Amino acid sequence: MSVIVIEFITLDGVVADPDGSAGTPLGGWAFRYGPEAVGGDKFRLGRTLDDGVLLLGRATWQLFSRLWPGRGDPFAARMNAVPKLVASRTLTDTSAWANSQLLDGDLVDAVKRERRDVVVTGSLSVVDRLMAADLVDEYRLLTFPTVLGTGRRLFPAEGPHTELECLAAEQVGAAVLTRHRRTAR
Repeated sequence: MSVIVIEFITLDGVVADPDGSAGTPLGGWAFRYGPEAVGGDKFRLGRTLDDGVLLLGRATWQLFSRLWPGRGDPFAARMNAVPKLVASRTLTDTSAWANSQLLDGDLVDAVKRERRDVVVTGSLSVVDRLMAADLVDEYRLLTFPTVLGTGRRLFPAEGPHTELECLAAEQVGAAVLTRHRRTAR
């Protein structure tokens, strides 16, 4: 089992509001490059979506549950079919998006018990908790040629020290997909 974090990210490390849905002044930065820049399996998840599980926080799940069920392309079919675990203390109904269920108990404990690969997309509060518990095995980052100067960063200054190894880097439209894995513990 691996925990894989996937994020749209700017050159200066900002991950907040890539689609503009949060209404921040600089939001929507990833989508300024057109739908082809963000559509489909840009993170090269492949069979991981077929065999794994998505882990989402409440806000990301609510956004995705309004977007993905109405789409009919092959990648949307995979996103709709994958089992989804939702980390939330306030959400009670996950029926809006097929194959979704609320996480039972503590987030970190639930991830430690999981036997499938876990893909975390967006959901910065979830990512923060998994990073603090040293559970993230791989980061797949789609880096856009944008510098915002301000905003929530994936790796905050006060975050834990982590050594990573670059597995791959490839240009994907206007962005660059990099895959980094944690070096041996």
